[in-house]
Amino acid sequence: MGKFVIKTTATGIKFDLKAGNGQVILTSEVYTTKAACQNGIESVKKNAPEDARYERKESTNGKPMFNLKATNGQVIGTSELYESTAARENGIESVKKNAPDAEIVEE
Repeated sequence: MGKFVIKTTATGIKFDLKAGNGQVILTSEVYTTKAACQNGIESVKKNAPEDARYERKESTNGKPMFNLKATNGQVIGTSELYESTAARENGIESVKKNAPDAEIVEE
């Protein structure tokens, strides 16, 4: 089962969504408050099952990646860079599967 890991950074608070194997499959922006970070997690849980919320794109170096967007169009999570579009699709499926029921932990 996946989990959201909340981390404090030098500039604020962010979360990673990790798959059951511990691999990071989605990373948030940096938030200024823990409450805002928790709202971001709730938004990911709500939006993750909807395929239309995934923006499939390529990074500046041409590698496939994706953003998960909220209903208002704001990016709520960004993926790692993948070696192929098939790997990116597997990443999206992993977010869909893991996010809705993931536990929340703090590091």
